[in-house]
Amino acid sequence: MEIKPNPMIPGEICVAAGEIEINQHRDTVKISVINTGDRPVQIGSHYHFYEVNNALVFTREETLGYRLNIAAGTAIRFEPGQKRTIELVAYAGTRQIFGFQGKIMGDVACLKDE
Repeated sequence: MEIKPNPMIPGEICVAAGEIEINQHRDTVKISVINTGDRPVQIGSHYHFYEVNNALVFTREETLGYRLNIAAGTAIRFEPGQKRTIELVAYAGTRQIFGFQGKIMGDVACLKDE
């Protein structure tokens, strides 16, 4: 019995050629955010932006059901006094949001209709 070597290296990731566009065809919104606190605030890619630290000042209602439009596992840091424009993307799937600060515990679509 002949054993042929496996052409793949353990742990190797093989991806298709070309670019991958994250969050393609999803609703997005751009907002201005300022950190009014005296400490840096870092927000992860999948954190419900509506529920971020209150030291970050922005039009909060506009962000209900949205998260940062950045690659999974990454984050954005806001230094004290820093103002920046960011892009958010709508949560997909059933749009059920639980946890975070507990401000939203259920279906985002129902809350937007109220």
